[in-house]
Amino acid sequence: MIRKFSPLASLLAPPLAALSLTGCGSLSPIRAARVPTSLAAHQLCSAVFVGGVEPQRFFAESIAPDVTPVAGLVRHEVDREHGAVTASLAGLAPSRAVYRGPLGCVVDQGVTPPKVTLAARAGPPLLPPLAGPEPVAPSEPALQAALDHAFAEPERAPHRWTHAVVIVHDGRIVAERYAPGYGVATPQHGWSMTKSATNALLGVLVRDGRLRMDQPAPVAAWSRPRDPRHAITPDNLLRMTSGLRIGQSLMSDWTTAFDPAAQMNFAVPDMAGMAERAPLAAPPGRSWRYTDGNTAILGRIIRDAAGGDAASVQAFAHRELFDKLGMEHVTLETDATGAPIGGIGMWASARDWARLGLLYLNDGAVGGERILPQGWVDYSARLTPGSEAFGYGAGFWTNQPSPGARRTRPHMPADSFMARGSHGQYVVVVPSARLVVVRLGDAYTFAGDIEAMDRLVGEAIAAVGAKTAASHLSPTRSGEGRG
Repeated sequence: MIRKFSPLASLLAPPLAALSLTGCGSLSPIRAARVPTSLAAHQLCSAVFVGGVEPQRFFAESIAPDVTPVAGLVRHEVDREHGAVTASLAGLAPSRAVYRGPLGCVVDQGVTPPKVTLAARAGPPLLPPLAGPEPVAPSEPALQAALDHAFAEPERAPHRWTHAVVIVHDGRIVAERYAPGYGVATPQHGWSMTKSATNALLGVLVRDGRLRMDQPAPVAAWSRPRDPRHAITPDNLLRMTSGLRIGQSLMSDWTTAFDPAAQMNFAVPDMAGMAERAPLAAPPGRSWRYTDGNTAILGRIIRDAAGGDAASVQAFAHRELFDKLGMEHVTLETDATGAPIGGIGMWASARDWARLGLLYLNDGAVGGERILPQGWVDYSARLTPGSEAFGYGAGFWTNQPSPGARRTRPHMPADSFMARGSHGQYVVVVPSARLVVVRLGDAYTFAGDIEAMDRLVGEAIAAVGAKTAASHLSPTRSGEGRG
């Protein structure tokens, strides 16, 4: 069974079986056991100190379903005084995550980046306000019904737990709703939607001539021309065609805790370092394999291009992207080396995620300024060969013609594309309808609640289309003209 975009659902076999395993590397029971405890510590830390969410509720909705069948053994403690969270498996394999201010949380594995201070925003954002300070109640009954459908909760598991929906049409929010405990300013985890933010930061580097997507990636470990990995390009990494043998992040089952990509995300301090050491499983560009290892390396590339440390990464990301888009409640988390966790590390409010979507809806330019290179949005949404069963572009999922896209997303137009993350995180961009639809929550329904998201987008398109058509009626056509 495919559990799409759930990084650690059903992490371990029954505890006794897992603990009876022996070996080293990815088969080590100790290292595998630290995956669920590090996930629990890190996610709770971020939820509490970045998102301001109540920890017990977050554990029940966002962590316990992910660490089945050992959820009952996971113990956690929140230390608000010191900004830390600890977690263990019935006292074993303890993990501790610490809050580092604008860097978010990081698992303490002997070294953590120092806290940083963000510089004041240089000027007003290029994007105008999307709405006033209060959530926007829809004026159209069709949009009201769309929100009702999105927040409808099954009586039994698997649950949907929708936390936020924002629908933006022509640059303004036309419908918005939040679950109790969440609001306009609540940062929420985007999981793999972070890959789309990584795409944007790479685009800035390309715009400035500091990176070439079609040249060998600037990775010191691959610098020797005889190294077969020397041929890997940033484009290969972004499109998931690097060929690296670094696990997979598309499907999960009880073995996921033993997967190299999961261990990289939660059980090692230097994520890119682990990914860079991976050998090739296929020649670069030949096969598509979705793994967070690729975007971990891209995070290191961004860090090095920005200045080489956590402070310079944050300054670059805010100066060149977040501040210009007016993203006010965003945290791009880093690993212990200060590299952004490019695959799964960004938290942002629903409105901030919508602002990122608007950048791509507007072809990479806002307020008369080009943030992304000309043609970058088309490049990002272009289908990657080999991904036809799922519809993947370059850091975005795309509805460009592919069997998988049309089968699971029939109500999304062919020109639509989306940021997508575990448990049903979505930013869907529909250029033909001038629409951006954001959904955040903790869905454990099939494929991250893709069917419900597809319905929401279809209903939003129909609603704004009817509204637009009505507003364009001439007086004669509406029956109010000449008699």
